[in-house]
Order: sequence, then structure tokens, then C-alpha cells
Amino acid sequence: MSGVLYLVATPIGNLEDITLRALRILREVDLIACEDTRQTRKLLEHYGIRKPTVSYHEHNEAQRAGELIEKLRQGARVALVADAGTPLVSDPGYRLVSKAIESGIAVEPLPGASAILVALTASGLPTDAFLFGGYLPARPGPRRKLLTKLQDQPATLVFYEAPHRILETLADVEAVLGVRPVVLAREMTKIHQEFLRGTAIGLREILRARPGVKGEITLLIGRGAAPADEDTPIPEAVAAAMRAGLSRMDAIKAIARRRGLSKREVYREIEHSGA
Repeated sequence: MSGVLYLVATPIGNLEDITLRALRILREVDLIACEDTRQTRKLLEHYGIRKPTVSYHEHNEAQRAGELIEKLRQGARVALVADAGTPLVSDPGYRLVSKAIESGIAVEPLPGASAILVALTASGLPTDAFLFGGYLPARPGPRRKLLTKLQDQPATLVFYEAPHRILETLADVEAVLGVRPVVLAREMTKIHQEFLRGTAIGLREILRARPGVKGEITLLIGRGAAPADEDTPIPEAVAAAMRAGLSRMDAIKAIARRRGLSKREVYREIEHSGA
């Protein structure tokens, strides 16, 4: 009888953010496949779990997937974990899960921590629709091309980003998407957890004033306001931009930029209408 492949979500920072079921499964399986055995060992030692581990990462997954499938066919129970969060979400594992399904091996997901959802729920941005884009391209050209492709998406955009690229990325967000609400979630659930909220240019100024940027980063970008018709009264256009998630001042800036007016002119129209 074939074994079972368990997809076990692990904490993204705070080691207490793991389910009782996940701990039980990690204690019961025959083998734990880890993105980084050293990282997973910290979690296992914290909970007194002593089980064999094997590395499974992007550089060895082609070979290691076949080895694990063979063990599963022989009846082994294997847990797949990422360094942090839910396996397969911008992490290795797709090849193993696909092969397991093709081989008729049971795949059992164990829900738990996910940086995407943690960041989204605490961002203050709309959560009714969101699009996760993984890691943004490292080079400026492809990055701007992707942002341009996504600029009309009626959803909050969520990306992972490396700390050494975040300033460049924020500059591209400003250049391509204009004034939108942006949230930078850093080191979530850890001691130095931080949520920065504002616009791309505002957050860039905050980060540039620091000696450096460190930690895991999740970047969230609010959906753009539907372009108001030029005949739409300015107060109504500003109100629509605010409903999309912009602050009042950022909405005024966005409408002023869109219509070729000064911020003072837009503000005067709003004051005149009493809005």
C-alpha cells in the first residue's frame, strides 16, 4: 500500500504559529523533506521532534522527487515543509506533488501560516479580490513590463521582494502605477515586525533614510481607481479614488496628476463643493 505525502505549513516567524495537527504529523511521519534541513531542525528541536530529514530544494528537486516517490510507493509517510509558511507557495514542491498524484499516492495538505494572507489581512487594503505574483522579476525591464500588465487588475496585488531590491521596485511601482496605496510588510510575526503604509514614493523615502533594509518583505499594492470620466466632477472623482483605498491627500494628488491640475486647484474644488 502506498504511503502518504503530507504538505505541512510551518511558522513564518513565531514558532508558536503551528497547528496541533502539524506537530502530530511531524511526529508520526517516517521522513521530513525540508527546503533547508538546518532551518527545519530549529523548529523540530523546539518541539522535541526527532525524525529523519532530507533536503528538497530547487537545485536537487529533479533527482530528490524521484527518490521520495519511490519511498512513498513502498508505504512511507513523508512530510514536505518549506523553510517558512505553506509549501509550494513560491517554494519547491510542485514536481513532487505532481508525481505523487500521477502515481496514485495520497496527498494530504495541512493548512497553516502563509505570509501572503498574514500581510493581506493586516494591510488595510481591500481583501475581496487579490492577485499573488510571487517574486517580482529582478531586472527593471521585465519588472516594469509585469507591473504594466497588471495595472488594470481590479484586485490588490501581492508580491514577495528581496530587501536589496525594494527601493528599485518601489521606484518602478511609482513610475508604472502612479499614486496608489502601498503596504510593505516586513519580518511578520517576528520581533522586528513592521508594516509601512502609504504610497510607493513615500515608503521609498522612509527606507532611503535608513542605513539598510533587512528581512523578509511582502509588498502589497492597492488596485487602481477606475479612471473617472473627464466630465465627472472633481469631488466625485476624488471620492472614487478614496474608495479604491487612497488617503484623501493621495486621492487629491492622483486626480490632479490625471487631469493636469495643481493640488491646490483640486483642493479648491473640493472645498467649494463642501465634500
